[in-house]
Amino acid sequence: METVAMHIANGIVNGPVSAVFLVISAAALAVCIWRARADLDDRLAPMAGLVAAFIFAVQMLNFQVLPGVSGHLLGGTLAVILVGPWVGALCVATVLIVQCLLFADGGLTALGLNIFNMAILGTAVAYLLVAALLRVLPKNPAGLSTTAFIASVVGVVVASQGFVFQYALGGTTDLALGGIAGTMAGVHVLIGIGEGLIAATTVATVARVRPDLVYALRRYRKTATPAPIGATA
Repeated sequence: METVAMHIANGIVNGPVSAVFLVISAAALAVCIWRARADLDDRLAPMAGLVAAFIFAVQMLNFQVLPGVSGHLLGGTLAVILVGPWVGALCVATVLIVQCLLFADGGLTALGLNIFNMAILGTAVAYLLVAALLRVLPKNPAGLSTTAFIASVVGVVVASQGFVFQYALGGTTDLALGGIAGTMAGVHVLIGIGEGLIAATTVATVARVRPDLVYALRRYRKTATPAPIGATA
């Protein structure tokens, strides 16, 4: 079976299921582009570029999980905290497309599968958790760090289970579904912890230095009792 450095390889999930997820991913990205236009400004656009570059770098750290499937840091939680859900999803998707087309990281026929798991599902779950946690946790660097860590772990694990669902629909090998789910979850809990530590450190640092650049703080402090954004951890 073909193995790759990152993501899902060609042939792991059959053609019809891959095609369905390509359509779903394309539709979801179209919605993100439409919604992102309201968020992008002179402050957010440069940050989006930096976030995409950072995600590209951290995704170079990868770990073989199954034949043809590897686990790696995703960066979705970091993206949604710094630039919001719509732009964040586009950042992750852009990285995946570049990696696929220019570096052959992930199969071309599996591009829709990978985008759905990492750019759509992972970032959506992460953002829902960020939105929920920042309604109860302090909106300062400490609260943001805690939020980033929890959302990273959960988002990474859920994204890994997206592959399990896709494999259940159209897997082309004889691997046991229960074994795949357990392996993916176990490995990605560890990956999520590592990603959570990186995301927590990064967003806390940005929040202390330039809180105005953190989308989540700007968004969710609007409904909170006013307090200094740069309050000490």
